[in-house]
Amino acid sequence: MASKQKSSVQTEGSKKMLKQETGEEDSFRATAQALRAAPADKHIIQVDPKCPLSRNPGIQVHEDYSCTLNQTNIGKNNNKFYIIQLREEGGRFIYWNHWGRVGDVGQSKKNEFACLEDAKKRFLKIFREKTKNKWQDRDHFVTHWNKYTLIETQEAVVKVDRGPVRTVDKPCSLDPATQKLINNIFSKKIFLTLMNENDGNMPLGVLSKRQIARGFEALEALEEALTHPTGGSQSLEELSSHFYTVIPHNFGRSRPPPINSPEILQAKKDMLLVLADIELAQTLQAALVEAEKAEEEAHPLDRCYQLLRCQLHLLDAGSNEYKVIQTYLEQTSNRDRCPALQHVWKVNREGERDRFQVHAELCNRKLLWHGTNVAVVAAILTNGLRIMPHSRGRVGKVICFASENSKSASYVTPMSCEGHQVGYMFLSEVALGKEHRITMDDPSLKSPPPGFDSVIAQGQTEPDPSQDVELELDGQKVVVPQGRPVPCPSFTSSSFSQSEYFIYKESQCRLRYLVEIHL
Repeated sequence: MASKQKSSVQTEGSKKMLKQETGEEDSFRATAQALRAAPADKHIIQVDPKCPLSRNPGIQVHEDYSCTLNQTNIGKNNNKFYIIQLREEGGRFIYWNHWGRVGDVGQSKKNEFACLEDAKKRFLKIFREKTKNKWQDRDHFVTHWNKYTLIETQEAVVKVDRGPVRTVDKPCSLDPATQKLINNIFSKKIFLTLMNENDGNMPLGVLSKRQIARGFEALEALEEALTHPTGGSQSLEELSSHFYTVIPHNFGRSRPPPINSPEILQAKKDMLLVLADIELAQTLQAALVEAEKAEEEAHPLDRCYQLLRCQLHLLDAGSNEYKVIQTYLEQTSNRDRCPALQHVWKVNREGERDRFQVHAELCNRKLLWHGTNVAVVAAILTNGLRIMPHSRGRVGKVICFASENSKSASYVTPMSCEGHQVGYMFLSEVALGKEHRITMDDPSLKSPPPGFDSVIAQGQTEPDPSQDVELELDGQKVVVPQGRPVPCPSFTSSSFSQSEYFIYKESQCRLRYLVEIHL
C-alpha cells in the first residue's frame, strides 16, 4: 500500500524530528499508564439521544443491552458507527439500531417484540455479526479487521438537566477569595467550554478511561512503525484505521488521512491528552452531581470544598511565605508577560503528609512550579499530582516540575472571569535527593540511575542560585529560588533552554501552595 511505502522511506531527518517532538513523551506514556491502571468507569447507560422518544422517562434500556460500535477503513473510505439497544417501552421490548457515517445523523430502525427472549436473540445475533464477538465475552473484546469495534463511552455529566438546585439558608463558611476559587474550579461553564472546544474530538460521546487508553496503545503502535519501519508489519494506513476506529473522528465525507508523519502523530497525542483532561474533570463533575443531590444542610460551595478532601488556607499578602512566592513568581517569569499574583493558598491534602514522610531522610528539597488546565485543578487537589504529567517532561514515566515560572506557565490553560484571564499553578515541595543531570532527550531512561533519586534536564539557564532562600516546612529546609535566570556556563550546549525536574515516585512530592494569577 502507499502508506506502507511511505513508512519504509522515512528519512533520518524525519526520525530526528520525531525524536525532537517527543518532548511530551513522558506525559503521553505516563497518562496511558495511569488510564490503564485506573478503575473502570461506572457505566451509565442512556437511551440513544437520536431516538425521538429518548426524553420519555417511560423508556429505558433493558439491563445493559446497549453498545456503540465504530469502524474506520481508510482504503475503503469507511468511517461508520452502529448503535444497538434493547429497550423497554410500556411492557413492550424494542430492538433499536442506529447507523451511519460518523458525524452524520444517520438512519435508524426499531423492531418490536412481544417476548423478551426474542428481542435478546436479535440483539445478540446482530452484535455477533457486526463484531465477530459474543456479547457475553464483551469484557474481553477482540477487534477484527473489517469488523466493528466496541466503543466505551460515559455520560457527559455537565449536559444532564439536573433541575433546580436546592437553596440553603446557611451561609458559606469560606472566605470570599476561597469562595471565588471554588466557584472557578468547579465551574460547569469552564467544563462545558472544555467539552465544547473538543466536541469534534468526541463525535460518539465522551470516551471512557479504558477507551482513551486503547487510543494511546494505537498511537504507540503507529509511533513504532514510523520510527522503525519494517516490511512485514502493518502499514501506516492499517494502523491509522485502527486508531480512528478506537478513537472516533468526524471527517465528514472526506477520506480519513493516514497518520504518516511525526507532526500528525504529535497532534493526535495532544488530542488524547486533552481527552484525558476531560475524563479527569468529568470525575469531579460526577461527584458534584452527587453532592447536589445530598440532603445535607450545607452551602453549595461548602459541599464542593468538602469534595476536595483538602485544606486550603489563604495566605495573608503581608506574610513571609506570600512575599517569597511573589518574588519567585516575578523573578522567574517572562519580563514582558509577568503574571499578576492574586492569591496564594497553603495546601494540605488528606493523607499526603504521611505519604511524603517516607522520604523524610531525603535531603535536597526544592519548591517547584507545575502548571495545568483550570478545568482539572479540582481533580489535582483531590487526587494529587499523579504519574500523568501535563507539564510534559522528556524522560520516562514521571511527574515534571520547573524552577522557572515561565516554563510551567506555558502549560496553564486559563478561564475568563470578571474581565480577566485567571489561571492556577501549583508549587510543590519536591524531595530531589541526589540529582542525575542530562543535557539531551534520553527516551531509554525510565528511572534515575542507581544511586540517584531524581533526573534534572539541565537548562541553559537557571534562577541565580546565590539568591536562593529557604522555607522551613514541617521541619525540613526547602530551597526557593528568588533570582533572575542566569546563564549556566557548563551547560551552554544543552538541548534544554530551561531546566525540568523529574521524579519517578508520586510520594516524592507534596502539594504546598496553590497560586492564582491573572495572565
